[in-house]
Amino acid sequence: GGGASGAATGTAGARGRTSAEDAAARAWLPGPLRRWVEAVDTPVTSFALVAAATGLLLVLGLLMVLSSSSVESIATSGNPWEVASTQLVVAAVGLPLMLVAARLPVHWWKRLAWPALLAGLLLQLLVFTPLGVEVNGSRNWIRVAGFSAQPSEALKLALVVWGAAVLARKQHLLGRLGHVLVPVVFPGGVAVLGVVLAGGDLGTALVIVMLLAGLLFAAGAPLRFFVVGGLLGAAAAAALVVSEPYRMARVQAWLGGNQCEDIYGQCWQATHGLWALGSGGWWGLGLGASREKWAWLPMAHNDYIFAIVGEELGLPGTLTVLLLFVALAAGLIRVAQRAVDPFATIATAGVLGWVLGQALLNIGVVIGLVPVLGVPLPLVSSGGSSLVTTMVALGMVLSFARGEPGAREALSTSVRAARAGAAVVSPARLGRRGASRR
Repeated sequence: GGGASGAATGTAGARGRTSAEDAAARAWLPGPLRRWVEAVDTPVTSFALVAAATGLLLVLGLLMVLSSSSVESIATSGNPWEVASTQLVVAAVGLPLMLVAARLPVHWWKRLAWPALLAGLLLQLLVFTPLGVEVNGSRNWIRVAGFSAQPSEALKLALVVWGAAVLARKQHLLGRLGHVLVPVVFPGGVAVLGVVLAGGDLGTALVIVMLLAGLLFAAGAPLRFFVVGGLLGAAAAAALVVSEPYRMARVQAWLGGNQCEDIYGQCWQATHGLWALGSGGWWGLGLGASREKWAWLPMAHNDYIFAIVGEELGLPGTLTVLLLFVALAAGLIRVAQRAVDPFATIATAGVLGWVLGQALLNIGVVIGLVPVLGVPLPLVSSGGSSLVTTMVALGMVLSFARGEPGAREALSTSVRAARAGAAVVSPARLGRRGASRR
């Protein structure tokens, strides 16, 4: 039936993509390009793509958070490094967690599935207790001892792990609608969406929907399910927009485009985001030279950091961000295609739907293709909860990439070669060489 395409994806992931299938996929490329692709197509290519794209986006994000937040930090605390130093500390916490996640075997992730989902739901319910904090109309934060966190970010990771574990077990049954819906969509997905939407966070809910779509597609769910689900989702989103005046105002401001009359109200943020991109021109104003970050553009270091990238670094800066996300997507797709365990294939597809979907939403908001939603740019925007959970999720994908046939051995060889090279040029050895020459 309609699940043929998805089922084929799931089957390929279950046994890993073969070299013959790789060769067939490259057959349409021109000769020189095909030879170059074959040269870089090694067992560690997937690992390298994900690791390199993640690292470069993280470094670029730290740099741009420093640049975009300095003025606001001075205004609030007198310390221009306040937001940037916090982001650096969070990244320093996230990095070892990411490395640990990259070393965990697949069976450990499967064991964490149910405990992670239950813990994630319990944490999200804390936003409705006295610990909960409302930010920009959404009650999606908790504050404990002066520290703030967004439980829905951890809930995304929990849903990926749990959904992949359940779908991997019942993959052969997903041609029937009942097995597609139960339990990943209902009650699991509905429960997660319910607690997030109860706090008023429509942006995060949309990201969760894309995450679920990635899980179900990789598992081989029938394509007709996505058509029906998309129509129902659009109707539900419209109802949620109409039910809240501030959401309706945002959509009306977006539909007004350049003709929006409320430039000092609902259109302020979107208008100044476009002005930031436009004033950057081809080559940008220079790193640190943004004008919009001087209290003109709200959330410049968070939801609208892509606008500051365009203003300061111009077209090369924005294209670099886009290309890095394309490279990350390519790495995630390779991992999903080559994974031997169906759990790894499905979980990687869920991370792809989450991270790339969220990036598309964020960039779409900044360039005016999507109404203002309030979602950060993964790995780039300021925000501790989002950064740490995204790094852990990508660390999990790296653990799957290490399981690609030949990857673990190649990585071990590379590490041993690097250590040997470091030993050859170590200061102690150089000193002994110099002494022997004298």
